[in-house]
Amino acid sequence: MVEYLIFLTISTSIFALFGLGLNLQWGFTGLINFGHVAFMTLGAYTTVLLTLKGVPLLLSAIIGAVVAALLGLVIGFSTLRLREDYLAIVTIGVGELIRLVVNNQDLPVGNEWRSGAFGVQSYPIPLATLVPNLFIKLLLIGVLTLLAGITLWQLWRWIGVSQVSKVAKSQKKVGGKQELISRLVIGVLLAVLTVAVYISGAIALYNYNPIAGLMLMSLIVLAFVFWRLEILVRSPWGRILKAIREDEEIPKALGKNVFWYKLQSLMLGGAVAGIAGAFIAWQLSTIYPNNFEPQETFNAWIIVILGGSGSNLGTVLGAIIYFIYYEGTRNLDRIIALDSDRLSALRIMIIGLILMILMIWRPQGILGKKEELTLGK
Repeated sequence: MVEYLIFLTISTSIFALFGLGLNLQWGFTGLINFGHVAFMTLGAYTTVLLTLKGVPLLLSAIIGAVVAALLGLVIGFSTLRLREDYLAIVTIGVGELIRLVVNNQDLPVGNEWRSGAFGVQSYPIPLATLVPNLFIKLLLIGVLTLLAGITLWQLWRWIGVSQVSKVAKSQKKVGGKQELISRLVIGVLLAVLTVAVYISGAIALYNYNPIAGLMLMSLIVLAFVFWRLEILVRSPWGRILKAIREDEEIPKALGKNVFWYKLQSLMLGGAVAGIAGAFIAWQLSTIYPNNFEPQETFNAWIIVILGGSGSNLGTVLGAIIYFIYYEGTRNLDRIIALDSDRLSALRIMIIGLILMILMIWRPQGILGKKEELTLGK
């Protein structure tokens, strides 16, 4: 049970990172990217191929993120001066192009060239060979404790019970009580999950398991990326991105280089997705081109729409809800007699139905702001 929860935590962290990259591009800037998986593919393959050449793991992951950002630069220069639908079309094509090239070309795996269709195996994974003594174990648990403590403290600040209560009582804000209740429910849910992950992680780190080390790394990176993105989107730079999303003619009239800001958003979002690619390669320990099909992009869209576009916390929440649903319906065939193909189709239909209901009930997503809704613009 502990290992299973750790596996889910790693998966959720990876797709939260993946979704944060897309949320920066679409939720904050209004760029429609239907080929987001291309950045993840480049990040994953660059990382593992470089590590097989002897490049240190962390440096390989950073280079993978840079390569993914350069892909954003190439796509941006060719499409961002055109209409928005050109970006959507080009990104779909680039995503499939990269996957097919990787599938059909020989790759430099170690000291030999191997067909990409056979995948890449036996590459180094972070902390896999670590044999920690008691001090190192306690240090790792201490880092996990710090992360859990910061998370719980930030959740308490985000709930803001006293502040929202005053708003609800004064009735100056429509739906104040509903906001208080929703924040309490979501905050308690996230707090319970945080405690569960902490307990499982502490046990696995003390009885050291390499996947626990990978989980800790993924959580540290997710926390760092989330923190920096929150600072960025609240800065003047982030406000310009939001202005571009609403009406790019306004920042143009104020003398802002809209093209350059769009390019930065596309590149930074691509780099974040490239980091997610490195982690998914480390988690799987063997990667194939079919691991990066277009469905992964639309999983990221589901996560962002579900949690609320333009909300980084909403994206993380969307990833949590998505994986709770995904794993909760994995054994649905025990209730409904269906083969694997029909079960997969049914699960997609159910999540589609959930999104349709959400679009009717709360089109901005669970934590999105209605005044920042980008759908239909």
